[in-house]
Formats: sequence, structure tokens, C-alpha cells
Amino acid sequence: MHRPELLVLDEPTSGLDPLMQLEFARLLRECSDGGDTVFLSSHELEEVQRVVDRVGIIRDGVLVVTDSVEGLRARSARTVRFEFAQPVDPAVFAVLDGVTVTRSEPHRVELAVNGAPAEVLRAALRFDPVDVVATPANLEQLFLGFYRSPPGSPSASAPTSPDRVDG
Repeated sequence: MHRPELLVLDEPTSGLDPLMQLEFARLLRECSDGGDTVFLSSHELEEVQRVVDRVGIIRDGVLVVTDSVEGLRARSARTVRFEFAQPVDPAVFAVLDGVTVTRSEPHRVELAVNGAPAEVLRAALRFDPVDVVATPANLEQLFLGFYRSPPGSPSASAPTSPDRVDG
């Protein structure tokens, strides 16, 4: 193929085996590193997360956010799961700012944590956790967050200047 400055690709890896998907990602990176622009539309969000520098999310024909995957993650809740040797009351965590208890069992607590985790960690240390796992939001969770929120709410639209996209 010739070397266009702009590539517009719609579901380009549909039907490709994993080895060809890796080769395709390498070619995209080569184009991007060479200064070319690539617009990639895909429902394969795991793949998008691996190959793009910036993400745009369109809702109802409006570009509601553009940012890097890491930038979106920094503004989103991370999941933090604790396991304890003894039962722990999840209310200990529910009262903390920026924390939502998403699941609890006598010895386990799963939280959605917005912001710095210092207060959550201090609260957990009082109960001697035996395990902790912190996971940033993945692109699918971020995407669904924009679609689950009512239109016009801060989490559903965060553009600096709304752009209308028709088509």
C-alpha cells in the first residue's frame, strides 16, 4: 500500500488470527511513529487499549471525551479487593470519601476507589489484610461508564468543546 498521511479503519482486525492481529498492531505503530494519523473504529476494546495513543468516545453522535487510555483511567475508579483473616464490616470503608463498596463477604471486601488510595489502605491495615489486589479500570469499563450514565451528566460527557459527528 502507499503511505497515506491519514488512515481511517473500521473493524480492521475482524477475522484475523492472533498472530496477524499482532502484525497489524505493529504496522499501526510504524505508521503512527512515522507521523501518520490513524483513526481506528472498533468494538474490540481490549485491542484498542493495546494499540492506540488516544481514545475518542462517541455517544448519540456527539464526541463526549477524548483522552489517552491512561488519562481516562486516572479519572476513573480503580477496583481494590482485600482479603482478611477475620470478618470485616464493609461500613468501615463505605464512610471514606471517594469509596464505594461494590461487594462484600465476611472475609473479603471489593471497593471502587476514586482518587488516592491512602485512606483505604490505612483503614484496611487496621484489620491485617492477607491479600490485596488493585486494578485500574479497563477501556471496556470506561466506555460502559459513559453509556450507563444519563446523557449530560459529568461522567457521560466530559468534552472541552462538544463536536457533532454525523454518520
